[in-house]
Amino acid sequence: MSDQRPVIRSDALEPFEDFVRRHVGPSEEEQSGMLKVLGYETLDALIDAAVPGSVRSLDALDLPPAMSEREVLDELRRLAAQNRIIEPLIGLGYHGTITPGVIRRNVLESPAWYTAYTPYQPEISQGRLEALLNFQTMVSDLSGLDTANASLLDEGTAVAEAVTLMHRRADVESDRVLVDADCLPQTIAVLETRLEPLGMQLTVVDFDAGLPDGDFFGMVQQYPGCSGAIRDFAALTDAAHARGAKVAVSTDLLALTLLKPPGEWGADVVVGSSQRFGVPLWYGGPHAAFMAVRAGLERDLPGRLVGLSIDAEDRPAYRLALQTREQHIRREKATSNICTAQVLLAVVASMYAVYHGPEGLRGIARRVHGRTLELAGALQHAGLELVHREFFDTVVVRAPGRAAGVVADAHTRGILLRLVDRDHVGISCGETTTTEVVAAVLAAFGVTGGGGGAGTETALPAALLRRGPILSHPVFSEHHSETGMLRYLRLLSDRDFALDRGMIPLGSCTMKLNATTEMEPVALPGFADIHPFAPLQSTPGYLALIEDLERWLANVTGYAKVSVQPNAGSQGELAGLLAIRAYHRSRGEAQRDVCLIPSSAHGTNAASAVMAGMRVVVVAALNDGTVDLEDLRRECHEHGERLAAMMVTYPSTHGVYEEGIGDMCALVHQHGGQVYIDGANLNALLGLAQPGEFGGDVSHLNLHKTFCIPHGGGGPGVGPVAVAEHLVPFLPSHPMHPQPEHRDGIGPVSAAPFGSAGILPISWAYVRLLSGPGLAHATKSAVLAANYVAARLATSFPTLYSGKNGLVAHECILDLRPLTKSTGVTVDDVAKRLIDYGFHAPTVSFPVAGTLMVEPTESEDLTELDRFCDAMIAIRAEIDQIAAGRWSVEDSPLRGAPHTAAALVSAWERPYDRQTAVFPAGLTAGKYWPPVARINQAYGDRHLMCTCPPPEAFAS
Repeated sequence: MSDQRPVIRSDALEPFEDFVRRHVGPSEEEQSGMLKVLGYETLDALIDAAVPGSVRSLDALDLPPAMSEREVLDELRRLAAQNRIIEPLIGLGYHGTITPGVIRRNVLESPAWYTAYTPYQPEISQGRLEALLNFQTMVSDLSGLDTANASLLDEGTAVAEAVTLMHRRADVESDRVLVDADCLPQTIAVLETRLEPLGMQLTVVDFDAGLPDGDFFGMVQQYPGCSGAIRDFAALTDAAHARGAKVAVSTDLLALTLLKPPGEWGADVVVGSSQRFGVPLWYGGPHAAFMAVRAGLERDLPGRLVGLSIDAEDRPAYRLALQTREQHIRREKATSNICTAQVLLAVVASMYAVYHGPEGLRGIARRVHGRTLELAGALQHAGLELVHREFFDTVVVRAPGRAAGVVADAHTRGILLRLVDRDHVGISCGETTTTEVVAAVLAAFGVTGGGGGAGTETALPAALLRRGPILSHPVFSEHHSETGMLRYLRLLSDRDFALDRGMIPLGSCTMKLNATTEMEPVALPGFADIHPFAPLQSTPGYLALIEDLERWLANVTGYAKVSVQPNAGSQGELAGLLAIRAYHRSRGEAQRDVCLIPSSAHGTNAASAVMAGMRVVVVAALNDGTVDLEDLRRECHEHGERLAAMMVTYPSTHGVYEEGIGDMCALVHQHGGQVYIDGANLNALLGLAQPGEFGGDVSHLNLHKTFCIPHGGGGPGVGPVAVAEHLVPFLPSHPMHPQPEHRDGIGPVSAAPFGSAGILPISWAYVRLLSGPGLAHATKSAVLAANYVAARLATSFPTLYSGKNGLVAHECILDLRPLTKSTGVTVDDVAKRLIDYGFHAPTVSFPVAGTLMVEPTESEDLTELDRFCDAMIAIRAEIDQIAAGRWSVEDSPLRGAPHTAAALVSAWERPYDRQTAVFPAGLTAGKYWPPVARINQAYGDRHLMCTCPPPEAFAS
């Protein structure tokens, strides 16, 4: 087949043909060949046969015309330039930081890191797993606690997760939690949103006055406080423990390089944000939060936990620990819906610590503290009063009656200060604070000449100074030169498999092209260096971009309004269900608390419903995978006046367009419920059908799937929530939103008003590059690719479910259960053997145990699709050899997979030769060598080790 791709000739595609032929893998000629395999003349004929007419949209999408890549970049640069880059001294958990160039170029801007998927196949994820173990070790060390997870979404939601953990494990029966009045205000707001549906009571307390009367299950302390105050919480923590409560501390990693860690004075849980460890501000995110717990609480950690195990050759190997809990969420018994992390940003933060090392980090902390001392001394010398005398990087200055004027004057000088109230100004120094910045701040207060700070060595309390070394593991001392760091990052990325190596055919995850044009604007200073609480007049470019994207997303889904605040799909689900809950309550129907969820649904659906204060009722599925309408009818009738919602994924979790979706929606509406259509599979709908038109009241979208934000090895993501007109008043709000009309409402689900705003330019660019016709063409191409793969593999691995005319949507489920029954070969065997063929495995055992869910996406070209199909057919031939008795399953290349280079130089006692092991089907070019053999998951869970092992562990 010729390498020369013909240009797509359809008149409808002309405006964007230059980009669409780069985004959509198969050329027009290749698509014609694929269609012949399926028996269809045209792409439209295939779509007409696959997609039920009852859901098809009649009108074209109302989007602006497509632009070229150059035009999109020019427009995004123009928008970024409209945002005024101002030195951010607002604080509130967000600080100016410097991303080392070697990390920015080789992690944030490297597709080897940002196009990887969650490390569910650990043998080909050893690089990012090591980086995450570095992150966990860093957090555990600095917090003084035993075990840390691999990151959470942001500081506010991390505190909420800590509170629910304390509620589960407290030694007292209570639903009340005490929260430090000096906590970050956005954290308190997120807690109010998250705890009320769970029936928990939040009491904000000034801990300087001691503990209040009455029971409480937990306490949240801020250390240092939002005001900058550093308080000794040891006695208070002991008192809380004596009353049966647990204690969580929200803290600052940079401060902990100098301050006594909370684990030393009794904290049970420590949380916070790692943003200031080299991660750009990005108008609020994405940033990696963290959580650490003391011994005995590690099995209650939400999210992911990386641990050490051994492989089949008895070598140390990393993998996700406690993986059963992670991959199979406990549905209606869940206590958290977090199924992701902020991996890419956790990698950046961990590498910042690796690059600077313990003394480098302490040096940065001392410089930040020194700038704060310089500022505080000059202000005091000029007769101004500080609210607190002990601080790390933040001071609050009394300026009676003129605080607003000081803040405004500083703004004109290029400095952002925090207006605490009419009499007080907050100032927080960061890594980017210079002596010139200090002088500008002093000028805003009318202070000239400096002085007053000389001779003051520290404002840190002597009793709370950290004693002893930090970050003593060798990894934090070995890579301080740029050459060393560059090679360490390359070493780790070479141990991984990402989209820059080959196809990742994960069903339900949509691993499509993350175009360089879409990614490039994220690094523009006008997007990267903006504080989330910058004033409205400083961020017109961001606000215009967000307004555009929210409007476009509403249009393509058929809803009235969208909020981009949820910073993960899980948070989008929660926001949508909270909107439904608030809607029913506004109508005096607070009794509506039943959420119907099909048995095939993703585990986060049920978990989100529980977190929204709803009771989960499971609806059965028929043998063909569709929702059992009769069972749905029975459940609707039984729960009647208590029915709040039905959550359904469309196309279904089984990868088909269900004919009965309209009937389902009508039935739920008839009984007074609302319909939540999960947007996980929107890549099969864009430009063809709109959930808001065929029955949905609310959906969340996954911008990290359908709209090209890369998965980043397991985060970041964005999960906007889209609602019909009657639910618009119940979208997420935020008390510190730059636009006053969005400050009152159901409350925030993320710490920042616009969530992970920094990566929204990616999706903005995707929509602008393709427009309506391009989005529709991408969808059709995805459906074509899935059906082509299903057809080519039909005689080797039959598709479990199909819809009208025997067709699937954008993914297909391959049924291996008969083969497993007859030969003993499992889906894990096939998944690991695919590594030898140079592929990441499809999704294993979801939504049906013993199956593989394959989603090829529109971005893989025919050569890669055929290479995958050829590999799967070759693996089927190997399974046939097992069935014929040539090998036992235990001694087969499938059970021995993946095969490492090290295995080749060891004594070879296997019944198949080395060529079969590592170069199956004649594969030689571009060989990927897995760094470890198959990992023993059970061993790692029996011997839980979740911090960096000593170097001796890797000795041969």
